[in-house]
Amino acid sequence: MPIPAVILLELIGVIMLHDEFFKINRLNMNNEIKESFKDRSVWLRGLYMLIFLFLIGIAKFVTVVVVIFQFINVLFTSQSNQKLLEFGKQLSIYQYQILLFLTYNSEEHPFPMGDWPEK
Repeated sequence: MPIPAVILLELIGVIMLHDEFFKINRLNMNNEIKESFKDRSVWLRGLYMLIFLFLIGIAKFVTVVVVIFQFINVLFTSQSNQKLLEFGKQLSIYQYQILLFLTYNSEEHPFPMGDWPEK
């Protein structure tokens, strides 16, 4: 059964509009990408992200040390060290703040650009 000419012309018109729309969209996207490459704040955030990736690695290592010391302390004294508990909590919050910044969920810079987390 042949396709009526009206439907065929309608389909051709839709396809042409579709192609034109995506051509315009691609041009707009290319301009936006070019602008984003020129935006100094994007590059500065990238630099901060690299710094915080390095710092979270150090924080993870320190967390392991705190865990080991806390375990040894509990093993010998049967109670946890209050100062290590507080520091461990602050360290956990600090790592959380870094992850929020790295995943673009926060614009607030963690320590050392911001404040160290309090209790």
